[in-house]
Amino acid sequence: MMVNWSKFHLLSVVGLFLSFCELTFSLKITSTSPGVMEKAEGDGAIMDCKFTIESTESGPWDIEWSLQPPDNNGPSNLIITYSGDRVFGDYYGPLKDRVHFVATDPTAGDASLSITKLKYSDTGTYQCKVKKAPGLDSLNVKLVVLVKPSKPRCSITGTTETGNDIALHCTSTEGTTPLTYAWEKTTSTKTLPSRSVLDSTSGTLSMKNVSTDFSGIYRCRVSNKVGSDECIVNFSVTEPTNNAGVIAGAVIGVLLFLLLLLILIFCFLRRRKEKKFEREIQHEIKEDVPAPKSRASTARSFLSSNRSSLGSMSPSNMDTYPKTQYSKIGNGDYGVQPTSMNSEPSKFTPGNGTQYSNGMSIV
Repeated sequence: MMVNWSKFHLLSVVGLFLSFCELTFSLKITSTSPGVMEKAEGDGAIMDCKFTIESTESGPWDIEWSLQPPDNNGPSNLIITYSGDRVFGDYYGPLKDRVHFVATDPTAGDASLSITKLKYSDTGTYQCKVKKAPGLDSLNVKLVVLVKPSKPRCSITGTTETGNDIALHCTSTEGTTPLTYAWEKTTSTKTLPSRSVLDSTSGTLSMKNVSTDFSGIYRCRVSNKVGSDECIVNFSVTEPTNNAGVIAGAVIGVLLFLLLLLILIFCFLRRRKEKKFEREIQHEIKEDVPAPKSRASTARSFLSSNRSSLGSMSPSNMDTYPKTQYSKIGNGDYGVQPTSMNSEPSKFTPGNGTQYSNGMSIV
């Protein structure tokens, strides 16, 4: 009796398990994972998540997409959900307004996700999960956003003269690696010279012992899995120039310039010295000219001059003046006896107390 009960219990458990499995596997995602989906930055991506359901269960729908953490270390970031007959897509800031369900009604069997204007930061593993109690299934899709190569910059190093070695460089600063570089000549024979070596990884085209045949237009193309871009360089190989003549000409030019500069400085200093000398002469002339005398000083000079003239009339100087002869004055006779104009003046020796008729006396 105990054995029969045990068998019945075991069969019941197995039956319930099979029923659960039937309900679980009645909801199944039919889309297969692409493994790795590679898309270019700026493009759009559609990640498939189609499913079928055979269960007659009437549980609520719950469809969601989430971004899984790198190496499954940490919580996932919910992106968009369909729940309660509504879509909620404002969960994850970096993807806001750029994600939506492809189908208007995801419960119809298509829960595929569309992402627009992809960015490099969108790279990651995305999980689609469809639930309808008690059914449940999920699918992981790995998205890798690749960056197209940026516009490369072409340059040349070395002197483009016959016999020299030169190198053409091509560099792109952006783009998902690996980047591949290729050079081609677009003029003349349109083939690279035989004495050239290409490094497709660094983008350098080395040329040895160049000649005039190397002249022309060269194009570099850089590419990766999602795009490409190019640049062009044009150069001509010439014969070597006479460096000695160029150097001599440069030296002569410098010397002539210095000579002209010295002449200008000399003329400037000389002119400055002449102006200074002229100013000094004018200043000395102004100092030598006496100031005009006033009327009072002129009068004083005139009086001084007259005094000097009178002072010079001393007895010792009287001989030099002509003397008029007068007749002697008699005692008591105050009349003046005229003298003859023809008679010679008598000699007179002035004595002490002698008085002249003009009132002057000599003592």
